[in-house]
Amino acid sequence: MFRVDPLGHPLSGDVLPIDPLLPAIVAGLRDVTALVLQAPPGAGKTTHVPLALLAAPWLADQTILLLEPRRLATRAAAARMAELLGEPLGQRVGYRTRFESRISRQTRIEVVTEGILTRRLQHDPALEEIGLVIFDEFHERSLQADLALALCLDSQRGLREDLRLLVMSATLDGAAVAGLLGNAPIITSEGRSHPVAMHYLPRDPDGLDLGLITRAVLEALEHAAGDILVFLPGGGEIRQILRRLTTEPTCLGLSLHPLYGDLPDADQQRAIQPDPQGRRKIVLATAIAETSLTIEGIGVVIDSGWTRRPRFDPGSGLNRLETVRVSGDAAEQRAGRAGRLGPGRCYRLWSEATHRRLPPQRSPEILNADLAPLALELAQWGTHETALAWLDPPPAGALAQARAVLTELDALDTQGRMTSVGRALAAFPTHPRLAHLLWRGAALGLGATAANLAALLEERDLLRGEHSFGSDLEARLEALQAFRRHGRDGAHRWGADPAACARSERAAQRWRQRLNIVGNGETTTSTTVGLLLALAYPDRIAKQRDVGSGRYRLANGRGARLMPGDPLINHAWLVAAHLDAGTSEGRIWLAAPVAPTDLEIHLATHLHTVSEVYWDERPAAVNARQEQRLGELALTSTPLADPDPDQVRNAMLVGIRQLGLDSLPWTAELRDWRARLLSLRHWFPAEAWPDLSDGWLTAHLADWLEPWLNGITRREHLQRLDLTAALYDLVENRQRVRLNELAPTHWQVPSGSRIRLHYQPGEPPVLAVKLQELFGLADTPRIANGRIAVTLHLLSPAHRPIQVTQDLRGFWQRTYPEVKKELKGRYPKHPWPDDPWTATPTRRTQRVRRPGGG
Repeated sequence: MFRVDPLGHPLSGDVLPIDPLLPAIVAGLRDVTALVLQAPPGAGKTTHVPLALLAAPWLADQTILLLEPRRLATRAAAARMAELLGEPLGQRVGYRTRFESRISRQTRIEVVTEGILTRRLQHDPALEEIGLVIFDEFHERSLQADLALALCLDSQRGLREDLRLLVMSATLDGAAVAGLLGNAPIITSEGRSHPVAMHYLPRDPDGLDLGLITRAVLEALEHAAGDILVFLPGGGEIRQILRRLTTEPTCLGLSLHPLYGDLPDADQQRAIQPDPQGRRKIVLATAIAETSLTIEGIGVVIDSGWTRRPRFDPGSGLNRLETVRVSGDAAEQRAGRAGRLGPGRCYRLWSEATHRRLPPQRSPEILNADLAPLALELAQWGTHETALAWLDPPPAGALAQARAVLTELDALDTQGRMTSVGRALAAFPTHPRLAHLLWRGAALGLGATAANLAALLEERDLLRGEHSFGSDLEARLEALQAFRRHGRDGAHRWGADPAACARSERAAQRWRQRLNIVGNGETTTSTTVGLLLALAYPDRIAKQRDVGSGRYRLANGRGARLMPGDPLINHAWLVAAHLDAGTSEGRIWLAAPVAPTDLEIHLATHLHTVSEVYWDERPAAVNARQEQRLGELALTSTPLADPDPDQVRNAMLVGIRQLGLDSLPWTAELRDWRARLLSLRHWFPAEAWPDLSDGWLTAHLADWLEPWLNGITRREHLQRLDLTAALYDLVENRQRVRLNELAPTHWQVPSGSRIRLHYQPGEPPVLAVKLQELFGLADTPRIANGRIAVTLHLLSPAHRPIQVTQDLRGFWQRTYPEVKKELKGRYPKHPWPDDPWTATPTRRTQRVRRPGGG
């Protein structure tokens, strides 16, 4: 079939599902400034809608910006539209990505990655030469797309009422987007999709099973027709499956292709285009293949059911990649790839029960991402996030964390306003951390090294698998230099991945061009890399806790660790560029040593002086020092000659709390005195007897002990503390007198002995006395105005317990005769009268008459 576009230029190919709706889309944007288009993958919206709108009268001579979420989709969409127009790229259709563009004065449709639009808005808030902005694949809910739409809406409200916005999505809730756009009309395309037969597993595998995926590919090759698209979480899994398939006889003669974002452009193009030799093709792809891209010839989809998402932890300030189940909408889009050409098959490597439990839609990136780039954009835009319209507003905690990072980078002042440094960083198309590394590195004459570092940190690690370089980032720099000098052989000698080296070299070259630097490296010292990292990650400067331990404390206060045997383990100071959030301590993956003197010079504005008086557990003493700190880390520390006495006493109180009350100089008499007082508090609750229990004394330590701590600075000094005076001071004079009346220390027994009473709060006091000393005493002694009967521990002449009682009369009447019978023969020198009531009490033995004596 032969067709022409709205400008009369020839178009070839079948009519796509979107084509009947093109007049309605053109007319709709004539009457309103915002429109929502819902169309499934394969409907043709990405390429046919912009072409149809080129001749719209309301567009006049203005340009259409088409936003795509990925570079590969950006180039592919532009190339396809240029092909439909019969023109080379860069004429009426061009594209622009971060480091690449094919644009000319004739360009009317500019396909861009999402960050490009944000940067354009910052330089031209009114988008003077733009008539329409199209947000393609908006259901992916990338952070940049959400931000760009919020800024476009703000521009539309205040500067460009005629700016038109078209949001296109395959699976997103169109009503929510329409509401955000001011109740914009919704146009829906049913699409064109052939039936796809679904195959589920009877039960779920145990996580991501690469053997199962390999077997599924082999089964599809045997039982299904067409090329095969396999969805996997990331590049690592793709490479593993690729190695497995290349050893399978069934795959001999087939065309095997990986497809993920880090691949060179040429490899990506080979994956999406038909095989030149007509061979059956297997494409192993990440989520990059879910939407936008058209991969020719696919009739079978094998879906592992997993995807990899970045997740930001505001508490640690760190990103981590999580392998998670796909959402329901993503699973549907993946399956739809099998039905574009005709009836297809989709092998879902999970059970139907699990499928029913999948989250219906993917989580917006704005809810889980590092928001430092967003915070810098908002500061440059000059507005608070609450003034903008969002489908999902950025989380307050993550945004506060992001602004704290930007403040540390000197990009924001303490009021959250953009500084001159912030404006310089905003000009770099990268994360603010790496922008600061590049900007400051160039100013220090280290621009080439900074470009190398930025490239290494943006790309995946050059060193994979088993190697001896640990987390050493300098080793990666040397591997990159070896690749530059000797190509693949140089990379292999370092155990580096040549493809990763090539990507890093391309990125480094682009940064060198951006910085106008000739040459690819300077002469550096052993800590130059660490210094440059510190400029990007001042909060991740790390000081070793103990020599050779591999355990570090970061400037932000968190813990981090090197793995045993890491070559950096003997360095006292590091900067951790990549580390995981961990639990109590995150693992350091990439780092470099840094010199504290470099930090003092180049991060001087981050340093603060602290005079600290604190309790030091190791010597059990108060330590007073003046420290120059970077965050939570002490760069220098000197003794403080004349510390504040109040701070010294407070630090000593901290130590006493740690040591416990038993570290105080208690005497037996003082403990007894406290026990008597606490007993009266228990027996007379209506009276205001003070609480001197351990709990109260500990909780109110500063109130009663702090005035007595002058001159006491270590544990040994506590022995000279007048603890008796300190505690007596808590009791009124009248109570001290009454204490002796109600709770006497001793009790005089009939023998004349004064015997100590033993007190235990909450219990009657104990009087331990020899039985013979109580002869003649009928009733149990009582204290506290007769309220409390003493517990008698009646002792034998050998001071062994005979009876414990509070009923002395009952003892004489019922128990004494048995005791006398048992003990009289054992202790013949002691009196055992038949009548204890009238016997003379004594603490001595009986006199023994000698023969012939008087």
